[in-house]
Amino acid sequence: MSKIAFIYPGQGAQVPGMGQDFYEKSSLSRAVFDQGSEAVNLDLKKLCFEKNDFLDKTEYTQVAMVTACLAMTRAVEAMGLHADMTAGLSLGEYCAIAAAEGMCDLEAIRTVRSRGIFMEHAAPEGTGAMSAVLGLDGDVIEKVLEGRSGVSVANYNCPGQIVITGEKAAVEEAGAALKEAGARRVLPLKVSGPFHSPMMKPAGEELAKVFASVSMNPLKIPYVANINAEVVTDCSQIENLLVQQVSGSVRWQQSVETMIREGVDIFVEIGPGKTLTGFLRKINKNVKSYHIGTWEEALAVCEELKTE
Repeated sequence: MSKIAFIYPGQGAQVPGMGQDFYEKSSLSRAVFDQGSEAVNLDLKKLCFEKNDFLDKTEYTQVAMVTACLAMTRAVEAMGLHADMTAGLSLGEYCAIAAAEGMCDLEAIRTVRSRGIFMEHAAPEGTGAMSAVLGLDGDVIEKVLEGRSGVSVANYNCPGQIVITGEKAAVEEAGAALKEAGARRVLPLKVSGPFHSPMMKPAGEELAKVFASVSMNPLKIPYVANINAEVVTDCSQIENLLVQQVSGSVRWQQSVETMIREGVDIFVEIGPGKTLTGFLRKINKNVKSYHIGTWEEALAVCEELKTE
């Protein structure tokens, strides 16, 4: 019998208009946006639906993405499609936990609002950098980075695509060394900070304080954590995993491989863009993948896969 995983994209997938058709057609989606807006004192509809100068700023991107993805999820569930397991890349891990009922939607929205602010301001502008390394195995990259200070792996996305992060000069020097080691390309990323690097530890420390007032609930289904690519069934682990994730590596490829070992053979990416669907094809071509980013896609996918 097939197992379905809901997977959620991270920062960078955001687009104006995300979730608007769900807001217009689903009362459950509407509630996520309206109640979320009240919870964080932001007009999340305006932030997500209209072109503006804030959507690509980390402190706003994160709350916008989580709100839109959860609004889509609640509509999808109402259509009869349910997950057996969840996972999300970086920011998307909060959607995965909320979809697994480890925290309520409003707690997730409030928490990522704080997370975005902390990460935006953790490192002075211009001091950090991130680069995507294409065409080189993870073990080779790790050997090149070994002994180098100020640079580490941010994301293990899929075979042939790994992201490095850290101090600007250290990332640039490592990039040159990785090209010499055989990387096809090393592409500097347009980001506002060195995410998933030790430079983000102050953000993690502040986030830990926020979690002191966040209620975690028993997980209805398991999810897979970024930091260790392991299945989580105990909600008491969630806080520590999310704090570590801010400054630690995102093991996305390993997370997908874990889900496949657990029997998942159908992946449904919920949210704007098809980034994770693209990664999935490079990780394992034998599993099925679907994407839901619009109301029409939701109707089509749910009609094909609905589980009740």
